[in-house]
Amino acid sequence: MAPRILLARHGQTEWSLSGKHTGRTDIPLLDEGRRGAKLLGERLHRAPWDGLPDVEIRTSPLVRAKETCELAGFGDRATDWDALMEWDYGAYEGMTPAEIKAQRPGWLIWRDGVPEGETLAEISARADEVVQWARSADRDVLIFAHGHILRTIGARWLGLDVSFAARIRLDPTSLSILGWAYDAPAIERWNDTGHLA
Repeated sequence: MAPRILLARHGQTEWSLSGKHTGRTDIPLLDEGRRGAKLLGERLHRAPWDGLPDVEIRTSPLVRAKETCELAGFGDRATDWDALMEWDYGAYEGMTPAEIKAQRPGWLIWRDGVPEGETLAEISARADEVVQWARSADRDVLIFAHGHILRTIGARWLGLDVSFAARIRLDPTSLSILGWAYDAPAIERWNDTGHLA
């Protein structure tokens, strides 16, 4: 069976709730985020996933992703990986899109990037590293990370430019699966939050 990537976005934080760009600032989960992480874990420990016994697991080292991984019941199996850290937003760290657009009308992160932070090429290269690792062996992988890096991984899994990530939003504590269709990379599931209902 061709390997797949299961993507788990971290639970809700104060900054994700308010729409602030949260790159390398280490923001903890809110109670709602902790609850969502536990519900995601319960889902992944039931059929058809049954705890994903043969899956390799990695997590961003940032607390909001690591805590989501731990509360979901996978912390003891996960390896920290810097490649899964969120986009370094540089001068836009902690700002909302509206605040940024007040300074740069028409700004779009997936086209215009950020000053003093990680370039589009750099985040794309990190995503390529994750995709290459995921495809390197005959097993599925589960990763716990952040909205923009996961969206970038989604675009690059499909072989598309990072700008495609603008069209595939992700909610906190969502589950997505990147797999295959007719031997071509495909999205099997995206932004699934059914476990939160």
